[in-house]
Amino acid sequence: MAVSTIRIYGDPVLRKRAEEVTQVDDKIRKLVSEMLAVLKNAGGMGLAATQVGEKLRVFLVDRSQFQLETSPLIMINPVIVDRQGEQTEEEGCLSIPGVYADVNRPLELTVKGMDLDEKELVIEAKGILSRVFAHEIDHLNGILFVDHLGSVKRRLLSKKLKQLSAGKR
Repeated sequence: MAVSTIRIYGDPVLRKRAEEVTQVDDKIRKLVSEMLAVLKNAGGMGLAATQVGEKLRVFLVDRSQFQLETSPLIMINPVIVDRQGEQTEEEGCLSIPGVYADVNRPLELTVKGMDLDEKELVIEAKGILSRVFAHEIDHLNGILFVDHLGSVKRRLLSKKLKQLSAGKR
């Protein structure tokens, strides 16, 4: 498991549903450590394991981006257990560089999962944090933010998406 770069639109791993983590071992800890380095280098808000080529249900969020606290949030096997309201804001993605669009997401989410110590986490997220959680969980299900767009907006972005898929940025 060598994490080096963020996978870009068109890479088949981005369309795969990630598998449950059955045990948090050194392999998972190493993956998380490498993902943290990739996220910090990219300057993003969140990163899912599928974005670095690993089909495992792991994501992390750089909470310092939200001025909540400095330590990152690591979520293993996340499940949305409740959602409330709706918000529409512009979104982008490290795996779809240069593409931004308004996406509807829940205003509030409750997500259950576990941390690196295999302890249960239940996080209530609101606003931008809810958006990031929903975005990263979508990644773990093989869904990209552009999948939430209407046909007209997708057509407008189709040239850029084809270029990304062909390896051209």
